[in-house]
Amino acid sequence: MKKITSSDLKELNIFKHYRILRKWLCKTNNIKEADFELLLYLDAIQYFSKQDFKDGVYSYSWDNRRWNRLLKDGWIIVWRNRNRTTQKYNIYKTSVKFKLLTSKMYRIILGEEDIIIDKLKKDRYINKVISKAAEKINKDKTR
Repeated sequence: MKKITSSDLKELNIFKHYRILRKWLCKTNNIKEADFELLLYLDAIQYFSKQDFKDGVYSYSWDNRRWNRLLKDGWIIVWRNRNRTTQKYNIYKTSVKFKLLTSKMYRIILGEEDIIIDKLKKDRYINKVISKAAEKINKDKTR
């Protein structure tokens, strides 16, 4: 198995359009950008506790309702419930909903799929800017 090097990642240009892509994904899926990036971190851990969540939150702005919002909106699910004897706390994981979202993001980054511009309402200035940038990303065949 070949080890991936930094030059391999550079050639893929995976961060070339990341900012616009992240904004588009968050706007069209009704999730905050900080929540999305935190979920990327938690997805890399795979199974996590609430303490792992708290450790991951340190680099983001304070949001007291983040945990409950992510659970309620279905971005995080309980993988194993506690039983008060052998399992002292719940174990969580990111949901299939989030995994589908990240798969879509990776397919767009690799150029296998285009950004669907129609999903974004163009009622606000920021949405118009994101739509315009998304059109340019769709035209860029070197992504």
